[in-house]
Amino acid sequence: MKLRFEHLVEINDPFRSDLDTLTPDQLWQGLVLRGLSPELFVLGLDKCEITARGEGWVERVLQFGQATVRDRVVFEARRSVRYETAPTAEHAGGTLTMTIETPGEGALLVRFTYETTMPAVDASGDQRYAEIVKSAYHESDLDTVRKIRELANIGRLG
Repeated sequence: MKLRFEHLVEINDPFRSDLDTLTPDQLWQGLVLRGLSPELFVLGLDKCEITARGEGWVERVLQFGQATVRDRVVFEARRSVRYETAPTAEHAGGTLTMTIETPGEGALLVRFTYETTMPAVDASGDQRYAEIVKSAYHESDLDTVRKIRELANIGRLG
């Protein structure tokens, strides 16, 4: 069984005054910026080169030290951003989809869905490594939202 992991990150909640409110447009712009300027969001990224672009997508080469990751980022306007990564020796490959959800008046969420080629359990049936990966994904996603809030607060996202 391959690793599939999904979770929600709350952006706005009308019942929580401790969250800085973002507009859906600010959130969208932040998610797009993460795809186009990943160096603002991804720790350990040395370089990102956009090698091709079309209507609603870009292809990138990401350099992490000696490791190279190639991916395609697909933008579904104001709805989702999907990262499609080919597997390599250094990277399991798979997809990450960030989907904007508005479940109710004033509520705003992002659903992060990961589907990777990495096994959910190792050969002995142990799932601890997968749990560590899930935790790292979750922390990275919280960091993404924190960075989007920071960029919105300084006026970079409209």
